[in-house]
Amino acid sequence: MKKIYLLFLILPSILIFQSCNNTSSNAKATKNDLNQDANIERKVDSVLALMNLNEKIGQMVQYAASWDVTGPASSEGNKFKEEKLKKGEVGSMLNVTSVKAVREAQKLVMDNSRLKIPLIFGYDVIHGYETIFPIPLGESASWDLEIIRKSAEVAAIETSAAGVQWTFAPMVDVSRDARWGRIMEGAGEDPYLSSKIGVARINGFQGDDLSKNNTIAACAKHFAGYGFGEAGRDYNTVNIGEHELHNAVLPPFKAAAEAGVATFMNSFNEIDGIPATASKKLQRDLLKGEWAWNGFVVSDWGSIAEMIAHGYAKDKKHAAELALNAGSDMDMESYAYEAELEKLLEENKVKLSDIDDAVKRILRVKFQLGLFDDPYKYCDEEREKNEIYTKEHLEIARDVAKKSIVLLKNDTVKTKKSALLPLSKSVKSIAVIGPLADDKDTPLGNWRGKGKYNSAVSLLEGVKAAAGDDTKIYYEKGIELTSKTVAPGENQFLHLMEFNTTDRSGISAAVNAAKKADIVLLAIGENAFQTGEGRSQTKIGFAGLQQELLEAVYAVNKNVVIVLMNGRPMDITWAAENVPTILECWHLGSQSGFAIADVLFGDYNPSGKLPVSFPYNVGQEPLYYNQKSTGRPMSTQVTYSGYNDAPKVALYPFGHGLSYTNFSYGNVSLDKAEMAKDGEIQVSVNVTNNGTRDGEEVVQLYIRDLVGSLTRPIKELKGFEKIMLKAGESKVINFTIDTETLQFYTANNKWEVEPGDFNVWIGGSSTTKNMAEFVVN
Repeated sequence: MKKIYLLFLILPSILIFQSCNNTSSNAKATKNDLNQDANIERKVDSVLALMNLNEKIGQMVQYAASWDVTGPASSEGNKFKEEKLKKGEVGSMLNVTSVKAVREAQKLVMDNSRLKIPLIFGYDVIHGYETIFPIPLGESASWDLEIIRKSAEVAAIETSAAGVQWTFAPMVDVSRDARWGRIMEGAGEDPYLSSKIGVARINGFQGDDLSKNNTIAACAKHFAGYGFGEAGRDYNTVNIGEHELHNAVLPPFKAAAEAGVATFMNSFNEIDGIPATASKKLQRDLLKGEWAWNGFVVSDWGSIAEMIAHGYAKDKKHAAELALNAGSDMDMESYAYEAELEKLLEENKVKLSDIDDAVKRILRVKFQLGLFDDPYKYCDEEREKNEIYTKEHLEIARDVAKKSIVLLKNDTVKTKKSALLPLSKSVKSIAVIGPLADDKDTPLGNWRGKGKYNSAVSLLEGVKAAAGDDTKIYYEKGIELTSKTVAPGENQFLHLMEFNTTDRSGISAAVNAAKKADIVLLAIGENAFQTGEGRSQTKIGFAGLQQELLEAVYAVNKNVVIVLMNGRPMDITWAAENVPTILECWHLGSQSGFAIADVLFGDYNPSGKLPVSFPYNVGQEPLYYNQKSTGRPMSTQVTYSGYNDAPKVALYPFGHGLSYTNFSYGNVSLDKAEMAKDGEIQVSVNVTNNGTRDGEEVVQLYIRDLVGSLTRPIKELKGFEKIMLKAGESKVINFTIDTETLQFYTANNKWEVEPGDFNVWIGGSSTTKNMAEFVVN
């Protein structure tokens, strides 16, 4: 098949591509030398030498599939796109999903263009393709890097089986603000945890060889600062200092670059007055220069043209000039490069060398994917039939989901003289109540790929499957969460949510069910489309009539377990003060109900820990554990850095999560009290499972640099290990503190370790007080 395609090329091209065929299997997708393969570099240079200017600019253009590519384009705009594809003047398409559609789009290029350079196809595969995993924020609560890697691997298998080779994930933006709807798409508030999880996802997507047909190119986004938008508003202005940028925002991106991520995506926001899409400092100087990263940068949707609205570019031509000069290689849906680069080159406002560099980066990834060997290598109908939404993949999704659940609270109640969870399978009666209790769509979350509407296992289904045969189960919805303004199954991505605030007709039936039951499982939280892009909120409590339903049910039965389904940290203060048990279940994906039931009935002992802090109220946002001390950190009077009407600390802090067993920590032990700047210290702690159940614990290591050339956070996560301990078992956990652990971006504008006094903590959350001290000389 490959040779047939190549016959259409002019003779020099035949020789080049035949050479490519002999060596393409060398493409690798790990470490920072991802793109250094000498053979690929020769091929890239050879192809570039054959290209005319229009073909070069074309490689820098990405179109969205705005028509069914399996048939002829109908509108004038789509006919234009189709002609550009035929001329080989498009490098990529997004939102073309299915083997049939990918094949037809690729054929437009391969059957008609001069050089027959294959397209690369991208799609937003954020937490699964059709088998849906927990939203990334929820999955991050597992603190389990191997299952996070595995979920991305399954997503890659399914995505590639559908013909697509590139995902716009992972999002590695650190975010400290629960108001920001897109917080659901990342790994939370901590740079270290976000770095580790981002790399795990990249390794899952890309595997160890991008030329395999079951791996896909990953994309680290959004470069940079997107999660720090003012007031938690999406796309908003970002104002942070140079040192905060390097210490709090950039570490996950640097880790992604070092892990060999194939692509980066720049961000919508500006930083200190310069839109990220036009930031030469970020893209060309830091990413491609200092970090020596050799993949390509794609703009976010329309972000090049949006610089006009920012007030930074006077028109699309100016925007194209700014973006290319800054190092943005591919234009997603701005139509700026294709329209303006040739004129800009003639006017000497952009350089041909920068165009060539962008094209080489794009070609390089296509070679690594093996697309030059066979443009249709991902178009395998048998794989599409047999490798998507399989029983094996659903089993993995259930495993990931149950490990992502966080037990926030599980107090002893007077009526039972014990905690409510885990439930006995012989419990006489359970009331399953709430607008999300039998919801089969909300668990899929936002950014659900090709997840099918209403395809998730609901909480009610999971409970019925897990409870004993003699357990009586009552179900009442209680209230509708939303007003029906969008037809069921219709894409709600662009629609504002409208909540029911008037129809209370179902509350009385829910109260009656609660009266009859031994235990109430109350499923409340957020609709799937309350979080995600464009879903910023100033209120992060229970929307609609949920709080009213909660209080009415609790008034008649105190044995309430809140099953919280949400995509952001929420204000659940009333619930935390009154309800004995709260289970944080996020939006857990396809197997949600089964996974929740696994935890409710004790078939799995919850092990999740929060990757974000939960506030007492929205007025505390942005809220994060690794804040600075300030000059007045605490006082018995009002003149300190706090609030008069709310605590300064979180309701549930970063790293918090309970178990059905109890873990105790011995004293932190150091092998020495002093270390050189380039030395290391071994630190250890003995962890014991004091309970009667086997369980997993996330052992967390934090440090503090007490005095620095810049003020330092009061605590910083610098290590963790998830361990399994049998009931009664103890284990010594060891960590190494070295230069990498202690360095930061200092007042000298470089990464270094400064001498001085340090604290180190090891415990089960960011609030641990289990501390030792050491000195760096």
